[in-house]
Amino acid sequence: MEQRIKDRFTDTILKEAMQRFRIGEQEIQILDSFESFIYEFKNDSGEYILRISHSIRRNEALIQGEVDWINYLADHGISVARAILSKAGNLVEAIQDAEDGQFLATAFVKAEGEPPWDRWTPDLYVSYGELIGRMHSSTKQFHPILPERKRPEWDDPIFNFVEQFLPEDEFLAHKKYKVVCEYVNTLPKNIETYGLIHQDAHGNNLFIDEDGKITLFDFDDCGYSWYINDIAIVLFYNVVETDDWVAFTQEFMSHFLRGYLRHCSLNLELLKEIPHFLKIREIELYAVIHRDFDIANIEHDWLNTFMKNRKYNIEHDVPFIDFDFDSLKLLL
Repeated sequence: MEQRIKDRFTDTILKEAMQRFRIGEQEIQILDSFESFIYEFKNDSGEYILRISHSIRRNEALIQGEVDWINYLADHGISVARAILSKAGNLVEAIQDAEDGQFLATAFVKAEGEPPWDRWTPDLYVSYGELIGRMHSSTKQFHPILPERKRPEWDDPIFNFVEQFLPEDEFLAHKKYKVVCEYVNTLPKNIETYGLIHQDAHGNNLFIDEDGKITLFDFDDCGYSWYINDIAIVLFYNVVETDDWVAFTQEFMSHFLRGYLRHCSLNLELLKEIPHFLKIREIELYAVIHRDFDIANIEHDWLNTFMKNRKYNIEHDVPFIDFDFDSLKLLL
């Protein structure tokens, strides 16, 4: 999280958000403060999540657009964590800070289940694909309620983490990022290939319950991009958890795509473009890590695995996963 946002956050802001969503002082506990302040709370009707963001990151209209889409998906039977109304009947509550911005509070039903990392099986990979496929299929009929609530395009400055956070002396990484972004912008954009996507649908943003039902949450980064990009991002975060990236890609993608295609069509020619979307996410994450960590002293196993040889790989065009994605067509 940017320091200037942390500096503006106070107990008064938190208490105001709690009051607007009828949250008692004994009912709430903090969970995370990576991009927003995330709390868990309970009441007589269930368990919920309170998120407090700042207008520096997303303005009120964009957050309203996010929760509009989430609830559209929930209304159409997609397993996502629904946004709930405040005491005043709002999905987004704006709270003025001490300067010229606003903290924006939203609340969601807490997804049932637990993180998936120790539970993945081939059948769950299929279910994962089904969830993303159903989400994409349903989204093809979604339209923002108001024009100003439309979420940003994938290359909007709001998502340009490389420009925002990567040091200028990483000039080669900046150049590589620009080149790959220019390339993907030549890919076809139509209702079947391009639309509103989650852009961060990895295992830390979903829970699996005892019956194997997957529920997706944290749509903070949702924006307009290629549907194949959502699939690439899913693979990106899962593969880092494994030792043999090529073997895992073969297994995971064969199951995931089988589930996906049960509910949503896919231009199979775009499979060969996955390496470009992986490269975009690779450089973006590289930039965010520069923002949040001392690169020479990262005490986080997953990030240390990711950062191994990362600068060299980016500067020398080493594929994030050395795999023939076009060959997946033969498995589908």
